[in-house]
Amino acid sequence: MIKGRDDCPCGKKHSTAIRDIRCGEGLVAEAGRILAENGFSGKLLLVSDMNCMKAAEGILESLSGFELKTKIYDDLRVATMEKVEEIEAILEDGDMDVISVGSGSLNDICRLACAVKNRNLCLFATAPSMDGFASDTAPIVAGGFKSSYTARSPQVIIADTGILAKAPARLKSSGFGDMMAKYVGLVDWQISSLISGEYFCPYVAEITRYATDCLFGMADRVTADDPEAAGQIFKSLILTGIGMSYTGNSRPASGAEHIVAHYIDCVEIGEGKIPNLHGEDVGVATLETLRFYSSLAHGDAISVHGEKVDWDQVFSVYGPLSGDVKRLNTPDTILSGIGPEKLKESWPEIRRIIRSVPSAEEVEEAMRKAGCMITVEDSGKDRKFYEKCFKYSPYMRRRITLLRLMDMIELL
Repeated sequence: MIKGRDDCPCGKKHSTAIRDIRCGEGLVAEAGRILAENGFSGKLLLVSDMNCMKAAEGILESLSGFELKTKIYDDLRVATMEKVEEIEAILEDGDMDVISVGSGSLNDICRLACAVKNRNLCLFATAPSMDGFASDTAPIVAGGFKSSYTARSPQVIIADTGILAKAPARLKSSGFGDMMAKYVGLVDWQISSLISGEYFCPYVAEITRYATDCLFGMADRVTADDPEAAGQIFKSLILTGIGMSYTGNSRPASGAEHIVAHYIDCVEIGEGKIPNLHGEDVGVATLETLRFYSSLAHGDAISVHGEKVDWDQVFSVYGPLSGDVKRLNTPDTILSGIGPEKLKESWPEIRRIIRSVPSAEEVEEAMRKAGCMITVEDSGKDRKFYEKCFKYSPYMRRRITLLRLMDMIELL
């Protein structure tokens, strides 16, 4: 898959910047050698935090052959543009490549900084906590608003399965929740392609579905201290990341549920709170979205109309972030070109697409086995607050999801 595909039926040439992926037990001792084999500069910036460095014991000794500079945060949980700029400033000092030791936000700030400064990037995974290792996008908070930026796929990914297996159960469960979101993402992507003609690649969708189904079947092994299981889980995470790299966006791996989680992040960061782990809020939003979509699939008749949105109310809800929302929804919205009749005639196929993925009940059972947060209350949210997030989150992305289309649909 690293080699890409030139003959995809979708008509697009698929490629990725990734040159090497290593997954196996004991690789922490081989990290320096692997980077040298892949042409990394003799000068190296290691970015991590205290928890991840403790997990990756031996990584500094492995990199002893490099002229090493480090940026170690206490506990980096939120990827902000300020943090990206901190890494960029360090990279101004000479021809220096980057190794990010950790996952999630640490990877995201390095991914964007390396894209801006055109530097090689290696991701050394310390936990199977999310699916973005191979992605070339980075969700970054700028001015309180969370957006996905075109970034850089890592040239090298290293995963020591012994380290992954010993990761805290909460991180592993978070990764499982993030992966279950692919079921919603695939539904939303297919529906958008059906009614708007948005680019859709059956090959990438198949890769994503295969990876998600594989992990779905391993739910009871997710939190085990088992290097073999950790390696299989990591491979599923990598496959969905390569799918995102192939399409150049996060469409194959995220839909309405990720937007709900991103909106929650924006609100909580604005209130000075540290959000839950990404996969925790995404997992809960996945179940809520699957339940809602299932209820829609039971409706065999709908009334459709032109988009109806009380924009004054939307902008009022977003408050200081309303400027970003206005920018995304003017001079037209993502639904401006969608005719009600197209939506109505597509409804039977939309119902079939919803039913093509596991039900909310099946996903919930798997998430329980994997130790995931299940309910809104599990995630520490008030139900009224959550319903507000569910209703207003679609306007913070210029992306068609079934949740966004509810501004044109009434069930009969």
